[in-house]
Order: sequence, then structure tokens, then C-alpha cells
Amino acid sequence: MPGRKDARVLALDGVDADFPEGSFTAIVGASGSGKSTLLHCMAGLDEPTDGRVTMLGSATSEMKPAKRATFRAQHVGFVFQEYNLIASLTAAENVSMPSRLAGRTLSKGQIDAALDAVGLRHRANLKPHQLSGGERQRVAIARVMASEPRIVFADEPTGALDLDSSGVVLDWLRQLASRGTTVVMVTHDVEAAALADSVAVMSGGRLATWSNCRDAQRIAGLVHAARAR
Repeated sequence: MPGRKDARVLALDGVDADFPEGSFTAIVGASGSGKSTLLHCMAGLDEPTDGRVTMLGSATSEMKPAKRATFRAQHVGFVFQEYNLIASLTAAENVSMPSRLAGRTLSKGQIDAALDAVGLRHRANLKPHQLSGGERQRVAIARVMASEPRIVFADEPTGALDLDSSGVVLDWLRQLASRGTTVVMVTHDVEAAALADSVAVMSGGRLATWSNCRDAQRIAGLVHAARAR
């Protein structure tokens, strides 16, 4: 920590996990358990101080930042908790941006189809400040849908959505996995986690439990049990 050489925060400690192709995994745990840090390290947004991260057979943790960024643009999609939309671009332009960065220009039909899937085609020409929080999250979802990545990392993708919109997003994530996309989702919502194929429970920077449980109450019990250790 800045100014305190003796203060060391161990955000992740000895995590060893494998996420098979086409799997849908939910990462759950109390606040500060290391969920988002794990997601960011796997995605190559943060660099681990030790250990190795491999995606699609490539050791991304050993790549230089520019090469890692290119790899992400080509193969990875993100749904961020804070949306990460570009304020100066319209909803449609935000949807097309990742594909443009990867050298794949989307047609207007593809952009419209992605926005239509999240119920926002009529808002295509509005900028983020003209949209509600839930609408901005749905634009972020449409952005990933349009780019069709091989891996999707989602950090609290339903946090700003109403019940119906959450259902649409979670159904879309399940459909992606059924088509071979690897989906890793961080969530506090045990109901959402219960829709995943498997659940990783984090506690104190460690992977406390790995379960195939599909019951929300049992998942909540696993989170509480991990905190009590």
C-alpha cells in the first residue's frame, strides 16, 4: 500500500482453477473476498504478482500489455459493473466499438439486432448520459452480444437491472455457454448463481468451495459457511 511498506494486501492467495470451454461458472462470495480481482486477473486486466493465467491455450499473463490487449479484443467480451461505455458515443457506436478495435466492422443490421435483443433499438442514437442505469447496462450487454467473443467475463451483470431484464441477460449467458462460449460471472445474487453450471465460492482471497449446486438457498449456505471459516 502507498506509504506503508509493511501493509500488504493479499487479494488472491493460491487460487487454482480451470474453466472448461462452453462452461458457465458463477463466482460468489462476500464483499472483499477476491471475486472481482480473480475475474480481472483471468481477463488480463490486472497482472498477478505470481502464478500463471492461460486463455485458449495462450499464457496471457506472460504477454506484454499491448499483445494482451489485442488478444482480449479478438477473443474476450466484458460486461462491467460500471458499464464502461464511452460517453461521447451513441448506444449504437458503443455496441460496435469492440468489433472495430478487433478489425471486424459490424453492419447496421448486426448492431440493430444486438440492441433489439435487449429492447433498446429505439434508443440507438442516444448517448450514455441520456440513458438510465439499467439501459446503460443493457447497452453493455448488447456490445458483448454483437462481438460474439469466445470468452465472456461478467462482473455483476444484473446488478442494475429489473427482474425481467435480469432474466433476459441470464438467459442470454446460458445460451452463449450452450453454443460453446465460456462464461464466467461474478455475482452477489444467489438466484443468478443458481442458473450457472457450477459455482465457485471465494473467501479471503481463496477458492473455498467449488460446487455444482443449482439451489439458491444452498449456495447462500455455502457462502455463509466460507465466511465462518
